[in-house]
Amino acid sequence: GYAIVSIINRDKKITLITANTEQGLLYGSFRFLRLIQTGKGITNLKIHDAPSIDRRILNHWDNLNRTVERGYAGLSLWNWHTLPQYVDQRYTDYARANASIGINGTVLTNVNANALILSEAYLEKVKVLADLFRQYGIKVYLTARFSAPIEAGGLKTADPLNKDVQQWWQQKAAEIYRLIPDFGGFLVKANSEGQPGPQNYGRSHAEGANMLADAVKPFGGIVIWRAFVYSNEIPADRVKQASLEFKPLDGQFRDNVMVQVKNGPLDFQPREPFHPLFGAMPKTPLVLEFQLTQEYLGQATHLVYEAPLFRECLDSDTYASGKGATVAKIIDGSVDKHPMSAIAGVTNIGNERNWTGHPFAQANWYAFGRLAWDHRLTAADIADEWIRQSFSNDQQFVSQVKTMMLHSR
Repeated sequence: GYAIVSIINRDKKITLITANTEQGLLYGSFRFLRLIQTGKGITNLKIHDAPSIDRRILNHWDNLNRTVERGYAGLSLWNWHTLPQYVDQRYTDYARANASIGINGTVLTNVNANALILSEAYLEKVKVLADLFRQYGIKVYLTARFSAPIEAGGLKTADPLNKDVQQWWQQKAAEIYRLIPDFGGFLVKANSEGQPGPQNYGRSHAEGANMLADAVKPFGGIVIWRAFVYSNEIPADRVKQASLEFKPLDGQFRDNVMVQVKNGPLDFQPREPFHPLFGAMPKTPLVLEFQLTQEYLGQATHLVYEAPLFRECLDSDTYASGKGATVAKIIDGSVDKHPMSAIAGVTNIGNERNWTGHPFAQANWYAFGRLAWDHRLTAADIADEWIRQSFSNDQQFVSQVKTMMLHSR
């Protein structure tokens, strides 16, 4: 967190921005710039602020060939063919933009993962991005393909209880942390939509996640295991499958495993109830996954401001421990007293000149960051901030554009 206060020093009025860390100072500086950009007073400040959620992470569904799954803003920002020698200025711009709204983590690769990202050649490329992003308080994460020991390690199995498989992941984790000491960890999609996973070997999601968690734990890393699982071979309704598979595993995951759950039980639909796993796994820290890219909301054609959708989910009361156990309080750890908390947004960013294809889609990137930092903010207040910083402080303009945005969902 940080503090911004107006004080008198040697008979002069000054503004003091202070924090316990360099990262806090960076966030405080961006907050001060926001006050100036939005026309707020800066003469009598007394601001103390800290994030609601510890890990505020973007998920890029970017493939190594620069195609982007559900991407509507050009190619992937990451040009793996020119890394590590050429470092595009836009990587720095990306890091600054994220830091300005408090985002402190990024998963560079698609959850439908490619084991090639774990090769030495690609890890050298990832290191360059990690070194750059570190200056802006951003940790790098990678998606781990569960069958990587077979595809990249020459093993005949990826069974998480196999000693050779465990050793392969331990050695791979050590290799990554030698290059990137603050590597965040792995995001995993397993046994869903054809992706390999522990169930291929008769093992549970917990056994698969724990094997990876043991590999990264000596280095302070975490594993984020996605709960988006379904199969047409299972007779149960698709919207029930995640709950049926994960609820019985509550309490079986290592303490450095988080389970990432989409906001709704189906798949990022324009309107869904909150996912029933929120409030149903009190022994497991859950990550809320929002989708910024407009897969079901008009892609890059429609103006859709998503903050009201995010707000609806965060405000939904699970009644898990009585009235007031909202989704927001489940994921920030306050309901179940979890030391780890995280929120994820499937990003809408590409190499288009305006970053997001539709210019107003930038507002969804902005809104995610602001709500990840402070999940009490209103959709209207966030829209007001974004309009003023992006276009104008003219009140008539702000009012009309804000109405358009708020009525778009």
